[in-house]
Amino acid sequence: MRIRVLKPALLTLAVASVSAQAADQYPNVSLTVDAYHKSDNTALGGRHEGWGLSHTELSVSQRFGNLFDGTITAVGEANEEETEFNFEEVYLQTLALPAGMTLRAGRFLSDIGYLNGQHPHADSFTERPLIYRSFLGGHYYDDGIGLNVVMPTELYWRVGAEAFTGDELGEFDHDRTIGAWTVSSKVGGDIGASQSWQAGVSYLRNRMLDQGGAHEEHAHDEHEHEHEHEHEDDAHHGHSHGAEYAGKHLYLADIVWKWSPQGNNRGQQLTLSGEYIRATDPNESAASSDYHEGWYGSAVYRFSPQWSAGIRHGRVDLQMGHDDHFHEASMTESTLMLAWNPTHTQTVRLQYAHQDVRKDWQDTLSDSADNALTLQYIISFGAHDAHAF
Repeated sequence: MRIRVLKPALLTLAVASVSAQAADQYPNVSLTVDAYHKSDNTALGGRHEGWGLSHTELSVSQRFGNLFDGTITAVGEANEEETEFNFEEVYLQTLALPAGMTLRAGRFLSDIGYLNGQHPHADSFTERPLIYRSFLGGHYYDDGIGLNVVMPTELYWRVGAEAFTGDELGEFDHDRTIGAWTVSSKVGGDIGASQSWQAGVSYLRNRMLDQGGAHEEHAHDEHEHEHEHEHEDDAHHGHSHGAEYAGKHLYLADIVWKWSPQGNNRGQQLTLSGEYIRATDPNESAASSDYHEGWYGSAVYRFSPQWSAGIRHGRVDLQMGHDDHFHEASMTESTLMLAWNPTHTQTVRLQYAHQDVRKDWQDTLSDSADNALTLQYIISFGAHDAHAF
């Protein structure tokens, strides 16, 4: 059993603040259990073959007067190979700053992209798209501080900036206090009574790669030459922490459109979404044409209050580093899902995924790139925050 511990002093202060201030109201406590069975492993992380628990979380939140909200979220994952426990969120967030500003400090999910700031159990599919598993370790959270500002405009417009230690991006050899920072912006609005939309752009600067980029070289060598050893375990047991493929500069773009009759999404809703990511400068030998990129598009249709179906297709194009040159690699993934929600707090989901790997890359991932059928059951207990747009 592996237990990952919190090290930064910032998290220690956040935990102490949340626990020491026994406020004048009881905290909200919620538990979400995510159980599954998967028929086969698939490439680039995700759930492991067989029975398991994925992203089962216990969350405690508390409001401290009109000053702060505090949140602690502990996440457990288990499969037939290993069990892991981690604190994914430990932060304080302000409530009363002027001019639409919100300040957050501690450990939290970054606001980059569309899906990253959401908990995985809120997704419409059993696993995050290929681009998230490749470039963000499934979802990127870290220790740091973030500022968001909602602008005083007719359309919804949010801008934000974050500074992180960078430790959760991967195992980099660096001595920087700020290992990564981000900027992001989202806009959105309504089209009549039945449609709504949101679009965003984000940027993540990985400053740790300025000091050599050993992580990227090491990761690629293991993919090519030691696939059967330790890196295979990290990549395919479903406990993906840190980016499989990194770059100094990560650019993201996302767009979402939703339709429901007269805005009533309880009985019927169609959601179309897509994201694009490009990671440049993977190491010191990379030219301007040597970059990773990927995208996905998805459609999810809730055709009755209890039933929904969805389809998603995505692709990643990667540069496999070898000293001063690169080999190109690519993979596509197509996914179909059917979900039943017998109650608001339960989801039963059946999903089929198919992966295609470029022929000259099959030796690297042929043991895991495959067809897979996953049965997932999610049940939540206690108070639970509303899901994001």
